[in-house]
Amino acid sequence: METRFVTIDPHHIEEEKLQAAADLIVSGELVAFPTETVYGLGADALCPKAAQKIYAAKGRPSDNPLIVHIGKLSDLERLTDEVSQQARQLAKAFWPGPFTMIVKKKAEVPYETTGGMDTVAVRMPNHPIALGLIKKSGCMLAAPSANLSGKPSPTEASHVFFDLAGRIPMILDGGMVGIGIESTILDLTEEPPMILRPGYITKEMIEDVLGYEVSEDATLMGEDSSKKPKAPGMKYRHYAPKAELVLVEGEPEDVVEKINALTTEKQAFGKRVGVIAGEETKEGYRADVVISIGARTDEDAIARHLYKLLREMDEQDVDVIYSESFASLRIGQAIMNRLLKAAGHQVMHIKKEKDEGSNERI
Repeated sequence: METRFVTIDPHHIEEEKLQAAADLIVSGELVAFPTETVYGLGADALCPKAAQKIYAAKGRPSDNPLIVHIGKLSDLERLTDEVSQQARQLAKAFWPGPFTMIVKKKAEVPYETTGGMDTVAVRMPNHPIALGLIKKSGCMLAAPSANLSGKPSPTEASHVFFDLAGRIPMILDGGMVGIGIESTILDLTEEPPMILRPGYITKEMIEDVLGYEVSEDATLMGEDSSKKPKAPGMKYRHYAPKAELVLVEGEPEDVVEKINALTTEKQAFGKRVGVIAGEETKEGYRADVVISIGARTDEDAIARHLYKLLREMDEQDVDVIYSESFASLRIGQAIMNRLLKAAGHQVMHIKKEKDEGSNERI
């Protein structure tokens, strides 16, 4: 299959380019397109065969649900009979935007789209190309991230082309995305509602809208492979580079010291080592490849650059990657959730203590 790579300006959209993409969607085909979070791989959400093509193109397990992208609030009523007051409050606050809600699905929504679940995940993207494609096609779009399953999500169209060229008919290149991590997912079928995936919309923001506490899935910062996934990213290893990735947590100077020691060990065996560091500590490392993810004070930049850096490590052909921890107050949980998934939950905790004789030990 030949993949058309179409550059389209999100600020001055050429209608004929969007129409060509919409025609593919209507015919049951796939189109990769930008959203404000990551690039999505879209198909008609109500067409079972189109949803199956998404799974095939990505190599995605068929029990991993897809998120349905809509263009207006009334579309939600086409997907569920239960548009609660909670759902309306949240939609008013966060749509269009990086927020997904899970609701009970109508019979018309195929199980191929929902991963066999009786619930459906829905969001309204905040991007002119995404919204334009939904409107022009007249279809709600089932759209997971436009990458091979398990690989880092694409934040640029070139990432999509690298993964899916020859597998899909069209990629719309609308430039680099703005946020860089996937939407927050809130399950409204639970009582109280439960966050299944953290994102740019935080727990505190949701609670401010609802006026009460919401819960968080126990596996957010851990792993339970036996659990049937109710939302994307819950069960399988995600966002992963080719090289082994290990997170190292602790005081900054201790982390630098430990990673340098690990680097020396790996290099002695001929291994090529990469390090993902904050701007503040990058000069302290002796690895083969050291990439700064940005200043720790700029959470938005860290989120926006994360997947691109993981892909850059693949390009540098490293054998092992050590990454600092980037937990922080606002969206740090979302960033660490992605890093933990990418690392397969390999975390090294460095804690130095002083005994009574003031000699440090680890």
